[in-house]
Parts: sequence; structure tokens; C-alpha cells
Amino acid sequence: MGRSRRTIPEELLLLALDPTTGTTAQPQSLDLGLAGAQLVELALAGRIAPDGDRIAVVMPRPTGDPTLDSALELLRRRGSPVRAVHWIGGPRLGLRQTYLSHLERCGMVHAVAGQMCGVLPTTRYQATETAISREIRARLDNAIRTGVPPDPRTAALAALAHAVGLGKHLYPGNEGRSSRSRLRDLIRHDPMGGLVAHAVMDVQNGAAAQPRRAQAAGAAPGPGPGPVRQPAARATADAAGVPLQSRHGHGSMARVGAR
Repeated sequence: MGRSRRTIPEELLLLALDPTTGTTAQPQSLDLGLAGAQLVELALAGRIAPDGDRIAVVMPRPTGDPTLDSALELLRRRGSPVRAVHWIGGPRLGLRQTYLSHLERCGMVHAVAGQMCGVLPTTRYQATETAISREIRARLDNAIRTGVPPDPRTAALAALAHAVGLGKHLYPGNEGRSSRSRLRDLIRHDPMGGLVAHAVMDVQNGAAAQPRRAQAAGAAPGPGPGPVRQPAARATADAAGVPLQSRHGHGSMARVGAR
């Protein structure tokens, strides 16, 4: 995959990056959105395809993007289609820092070290290619203002921006209410983007565990241990600039102080 085209995870992260504070909006849900954005990008590259509410690998050939190829390989190893909500809510959190480091290597952001309370190390990220961020925002604004159906990439980006709660960051206050509503409506213009956006929202609402709880309750009636709870989205409080270590196992990354 050529570097002439930015990926949807990269664009979602640049949208979330606050140019004033160097932190990211909606840090707790952004990891989920980035996982969903990877699925959309892989689908657009012809590597995966939706199978109902599941994701199936249809071409395991690498894309040439290391972060996407890591996700593709994990999907391939599953051997059978996986529910989008279980994939997004699984142990692939920490993508925020993975992509911030990736954007830094690409020269699109630079890290600014600092301290909180004069003791704890922090890291802020400032966009270096501000024209790119403006172009991404302009595409969303244009789709919202004109009502013209956007291209699949912009539609998917809008769906994910809504799913992770960036609407109130991009279009704040009462004056932005109609724009936030139209941003939400763009979800219908891309089936794959809509699928993963709804999965992101389901994970945040704890819906990922419901089918398994129902299945366990049906398989083991009567007294006995209750069904195993499936972990939903983490609700860890991201203190500004405080490094946090992910508690998940395989595929998890250590968080640093970007929010």
C-alpha cells in the first residue's frame, strides 16, 4: 500500500489530535475506533470482507503497512470469521500510541516531552503537517454542509468519528448540534464503516458480552456458576501524561502520556 494515501486510522487520529494541547480527544474510546478503522482500511484494500456481523479474511496477502498487516495476520490466525464487536473489544487496545509513534516516524507529528506536577513525565504530540489535518477536516465539513454522499473513505471516517465521540470535539456547543447530527447520519453511506462504527459503540455500551451471556445461560440451566463476563471497553482514567501499562495480554501496547 503506497504512502501517497493516508490510511483511515491515521486520519482518525489526526482528527482527534488537539492542536492546542497536543493531546487526543476521547482517549478511552479512540483505541476502539482505531481498531475499527483498521478493519475498514483492510476491507477497502480487499483483504477482508463483512460476513453478516462477522469479518472474514478473503486475501491474506500483506498490504505493506506494518500496523495493518499485524491486524490482518491476527485475523488470519483466527481461522474463521470473527464478530466485529469481539475483535474491536479484544486485546488490541493501545493502538493510539502505536499510531502516534507511526505518525511521528512519518513526520506528520512530533513529540514534545514535558512533566506533570514537575515530576511525572508526559508526552504531547503536535501536528507538523497542518495542511493535512485541515484537508481531512475540510472533507468532513464538505460532506456535512453539502449533503452530497461522500466517498467511502470519508463516509467511514465520519462514521468512526461519530462512534468514538469526536462530534463534540469537532463541532462543539449548541451551534454545532446540527453538524453533529449530520455527522451521525453519514454512517449510512458506507456499509463496512457502519458495521464497525456500530461495533465500536456496542463495545462501549458493553453489548459485546450479551450474546455470550445468553448462550451460556441457555447451555447451563439451573444452579451453578454464572456466565463468564466478557470484558468491555476499558474505562481507565487517562491522567494527562501519565504512562499506563495495558493489562491485556497478546498484542497489547504500553500507553504513554498522549491523550
